[in-house]
Amino acid sequence: MNPRRWFLPETPDVLGLLRSQLGVAIEGTGRFASWAGGEDVELTEMREIQRRGELAQRELLNALRIAFVIPIEPEDLFTISQGTSRILGAAAGLVGEAAVLKCGPDEELAGMAALIATSVENIDAAVGGLDSSGTRATVEADRAIERVRELRGYYYRGMAITLELDNRGERIARRELYRRCSRIGDTAVDVAERVIYSVVKQS
Repeated sequence: MNPRRWFLPETPDVLGLLRSQLGVAIEGTGRFASWAGGEDVELTEMREIQRRGELAQRELLNALRIAFVIPIEPEDLFTISQGTSRILGAAAGLVGEAAVLKCGPDEELAGMAALIATSVENIDAAVGGLDSSGTRATVEADRAIERVRELRGYYYRGMAITLELDNRGERIARRELYRRCSRIGDTAVDVAERVIYSVVKQS
């Protein structure tokens, strides 16, 4: 080993690693949206994507331990990474719960899932702007939040439709799926707002 390395700080690309994790989340929420749109997506596939997301998160956290200089504060990176992991895990969990409840997706759930997938893409673009002036990061994070606001329309329509269902079991199951999907949206908002907060702290 070169002795000079003892005195050189580690400079892992933590933003690049965070975007790698987000890339897996984009894949996972994209497949989630495909499932909600009627495509045959197996729970095993969602779980495998979730596992890769967890590995990407672990790699990022290991890099944070040795990084000497990073573009934003470690707490912000950790929170964004943790939220990203929760989004992916909740999407996989919703697919699994739908199978247990024997309640397939409908038009409202499809609309919600598609907006969640888009919001994660916006978050990834926002993180890509963190190493510059922060303007792009804020704009893309705001777009992610706006997508979740659009999601509320599908949520309220879906909840209203359940009032017309005669089957009590289906009514309860659909409401639970809508609520779970809405909570994924809430997590996406939390992540996007953390990106904005990290920009504010640097200004």
